[in-house]
Amino acid sequence: MVDNFSIESRLLIREFDEDRDVKVVGKLERNCEIGTKKGVSIFTNMMGDPLSRIRFYPLHVMLVAELLESRELVGVVRGCIKSMRTPSESLLKIGCILGLRVSPTHRRKGVGLKLVTSVEEWMLRNGAEYAFLATEKKNDASRNLFTNKCKYVSLSSLVIFVHPISFPAKHVSKDIKIEKVNIDQAISLYRRTLRAKELYPLDMDSILKEKLSLGTWVSYYKDEGWLNLQKKVESEDIITNEITSSWIIFSIWNTCEAYKLQLKKSQPLRFLHTTLNHARDKIFPCLRMSVSDSLCRPFGFLFLYGLHGEGENLGGLMESIWRFTSRLGESLKDCRVVITELGFGDPLVNHVPQTASMSCIDDIWYTKRLSSHSDEKDDELLMKRQIGNVFVDPRDF
Repeated sequence: MVDNFSIESRLLIREFDEDRDVKVVGKLERNCEIGTKKGVSIFTNMMGDPLSRIRFYPLHVMLVAELLESRELVGVVRGCIKSMRTPSESLLKIGCILGLRVSPTHRRKGVGLKLVTSVEEWMLRNGAEYAFLATEKKNDASRNLFTNKCKYVSLSSLVIFVHPISFPAKHVSKDIKIEKVNIDQAISLYRRTLRAKELYPLDMDSILKEKLSLGTWVSYYKDEGWLNLQKKVESEDIITNEITSSWIIFSIWNTCEAYKLQLKKSQPLRFLHTTLNHARDKIFPCLRMSVSDSLCRPFGFLFLYGLHGEGENLGGLMESIWRFTSRLGESLKDCRVVITELGFGDPLVNHVPQTASMSCIDDIWYTKRLSSHSDEKDDELLMKRQIGNVFVDPRDF
């Protein structure tokens, strides 16, 4: 076995080169499939664009780990920076770590650690005050790397809900209406409802205008009326006890147009091992189904984001949203799954429909202070306590 110091001294961390690295990175990521030799393996099909998950951010980078002697690529990591707001109205620049991969033959040799420290240095140079990442609660290898070696601390606990698009046969209740709103209405609604979150992005308008965002809808009871509700939400103080109508706003993100997932071998999806990949690690352990021929082809999923509800009768509205989104997924080529993620303190987490096919998995967000000039209030929020109600950015999933 080659020792860590020897590997690190012969390792070059450099930026991804689109002209020469696309095919090599694609092969590397296929070699980092999830699964066992006897079971199912899963990999992300980036559809020829390794940068597809981070192109949405003006500030982004993709780093590769290259062996100096052989020029072999043995690792890759993606990073981006975005501006976030806190309840105290603080503005933070937060760097996000996405898609860390290390070749199976070079793991536990310091490659992952060097990639992480390198992307952190890039973030710091570009003004990020904190670094952020997400991983499954049961992913011991990931948690060990980030908490023990990289000194990250737990920021929030979340639940990922996963359901095949074949929702139990039943139409949306006749008492409920789901109405699409235009971009301007959506931006106005989110400008107010996001105040209820403990951490949310400043560029919500950019997210809503992305081509992968299929739109924004409001689910409400017909007898309460959208026009009446619309008058209420136009009030400057939307988060008040005066609003008695029950309603939920939600948006839908279509991953099918950016990247897809693919399986190999037709075996039950029960004993999958996890790596530092994020989205694909969470989808398949949740699906209690066998791999059909359709799932052996590349496929995508719809992600429910921006969920915010008010009122006392939210259960029926949440069920209507899942049925609506499932029907929408059935009309999209290669879509097989509907997913959402909610913080443990989000009021809607208790209203997700619990059908026999609905699965969930625990997720943990971690953070680390990069800058030595951070504000004490921000440190109190991000470094010293758990936050419960957060906005889950579809671009990060």
